Amino acid sequence: MTILTGFVVLLAGRALAQQPLWAQCGGRDWTGPTTCVSGAVCVYQNEWYSQCLAGSATITTSQRSTAVATTSTSSGPVPSGTGTFSWDRTTFYVNGQAYQIVGGQIDPQRVPRAYWAHRLQMAKSMGLNTIFSYLYWQEIEKYPGKFDFTGNNDIVAWHQEVQKAGLKAILRPGPYVCAERDWGGLPGWLSQISGMRIRSNNAPFLNATSAYLAKVGEQLRPYLITNGGPILMVQIENEYGYVGNDKAYTGALADILKTHFPNMKLYTNDGAQAGALRSGQVPGALSVVDGTDSRTGFSLRDQVITDQSSLGPLMNGEYWIRWFDTWGPRNGHSTYDGDTNGMNGRASELEWILSGGNHFSIFMFHGGTSFNFGNGAGDNSPRSPMTTSYDYGAPLDETGRPAQIYTAFRNSISKFVRNIPAVPSIPSLQSVPDFTLTPVVGMFDSLPSPRTSSSPLVMEATGQVFGYILYEHVATGSYSGNVVPGSGAPRDRVIVYVNGAKRGVIDGIYRNPATVSVTLRQGDKLWLLVENLGRADNGFSDQTKGIYGDVTVGGTRLTGWNHYNFPLDSAPSVTSGTKVVPANSPPVWYRGTFTSSNSGLAADTFLQLPGGVKGLVFVNGHNLGRYWTVGPQQELFVPGAYLNEGSENVVLVLELEPGTSSRVARGVSRRTWRNNADPDCNNCS
Repeated sequence: MTILTGFVVLLAGRALAQQPLWAQCGGRDWTGPTTCVSGAVCVYQNEWYSQCLAGSATITTSQRSTAVATTSTSSGPVPSGTGTFSWDRTTFYVNGQAYQIVGGQIDPQRVPRAYWAHRLQMAKSMGLNTIFSYLYWQEIEKYPGKFDFTGNNDIVAWHQEVQKAGLKAILRPGPYVCAERDWGGLPGWLSQISGMRIRSNNAPFLNATSAYLAKVGEQLRPYLITNGGPILMVQIENEYGYVGNDKAYTGALADILKTHFPNMKLYTNDGAQAGALRSGQVPGALSVVDGTDSRTGFSLRDQVITDQSSLGPLMNGEYWIRWFDTWGPRNGHSTYDGDTNGMNGRASELEWILSGGNHFSIFMFHGGTSFNFGNGAGDNSPRSPMTTSYDYGAPLDETGRPAQIYTAFRNSISKFVRNIPAVPSIPSLQSVPDFTLTPVVGMFDSLPSPRTSSSPLVMEATGQVFGYILYEHVATGSYSGNVVPGSGAPRDRVIVYVNGAKRGVIDGIYRNPATVSVTLRQGDKLWLLVENLGRADNGFSDQTKGIYGDVTVGGTRLTGWNHYNFPLDSAPSVTSGTKVVPANSPPVWYRGTFTSSNSGLAADTFLQLPGGVKGLVFVNGHNLGRYWTVGPQQELFVPGAYLNEGSENVVLVLELEPGTSSRVARGVSRRTWRNNADPDCNNCS
């Protein structure tokens, strides 16, 4: 086995030059010469890799642009033949042979596509044989009727990788998945459909769901076990029993899945609670439990579920090993590193499950990263947004390297699984020396065309789902007092400006946020920059963002609003320039560059932004996600797969509260988890 540019190519005893070119490119889509020559170029959707006998090639900007414009979904090998997946009361069978599911969760949309093969190999090397994966509807259909199966949404390529790794798959397509994603993976535009009630026996919701699942089914039909593919079964919704008992809804979902995934086995996954199991059970679908206590869960399943069509092997469909992190000055990081007793306890439970001939999926085996604006939040007040890192205290950390618990789990699994492959050697992360971040342009220097209305519109009503929205009111009189940005709690973080100068922040992560008082005179401009910190991942409450309701200043209702949208679906075109940053400035884009002598996994690093308060980062056009000084996350993971070896890497930082100090950034090989006081709300609670 040889690791090349961050993914694994199985040589299988053959010389590289003798392999078909799709194998040289890791089995991915490619364009290039028909024979192996020096510098042969492999194009993998929006990622470039070059590998051949004589090394790599330099990719020009024009070449890259052309490839990005012309590549689409994967066209690799398609499975052929037929297969079966079935069960009796105690045992699963694949093609008639007994099969014990030793599983773990990896969601491809949280992992750089170039690293999919590596992550799957790491799963196999821990002893896993089955990969459970959510699909995030919000990424596949960002805008109504516009489906995207390219890049990290290329679910065909993901299942090709699973099959090439010799693993099986279990599909968890939603529509709702939770996963600490924005609105549990549901697209935010659903909220603007008349009569919509999510996760209900509701025609608008079921119609939208069916259209989405039809497209997913079209993509994945060749990869179902019945067609010789790796997908064994498909989940109905997710943990529905926690929140509802609408059997008409879950029955309708089952029918939709049967239509678009014909002849496939279905299952439900619910919490280890009697009520949740009863409410979530669907006739004909296997009932599966989740949680940290498999003994109780298995016992409850067999006590509570009396419908024989939902009984079968016992499986913990989400064996929670740790937990996710949320932003906040007093919120810690979840990990087992250094917790020997905790690791041993979790590993012992896996042994207990396997020794009884039962089944599990580790949640998460590899959490990855909530790139872009994908993180969700708790459905409560105050808001509790999840961090960009979805490390989850998982066996495979955010960077794809084994945490301490990986070895503990591998040792336990090896008592029951033979011939586990050796763990591949993985290079250490790289360090990048300090490089200057130069302020180049203000976020509001060139405002987009506004949408106007008498009262503020919620973000979604303007056609936007993620990012930031700026509300502008030009005072028609004089008024002063506290700013109240809409009804109820802020949605979610509001920076207040008067005539372009910051006056304060009203932050929904606090039950008692700061108050901001202003004085406005005729002609003054009041700006309210509102950030969507993440919709609730598990709630039915109203999840619209922006300003909901009227804005008042000192009790006076303000009318007449301009709305400026900043969804930041892509990086701005900023190549040069210098901007003077005054005190209390609105957000500013900073630009910096660095070079890396490494590529792939060896180029992985953590980006550190000393002096930064809050914002987001693009590296070579990739949105790495949010940073926030309050912690517990202090650095952003930069996949080496996103970097250019030996040439310029462009870093764009949107700092929401820029200050006046000069700025630098650096790459570090070890991250720190810590908290800092909130500079905008030291005494908030």
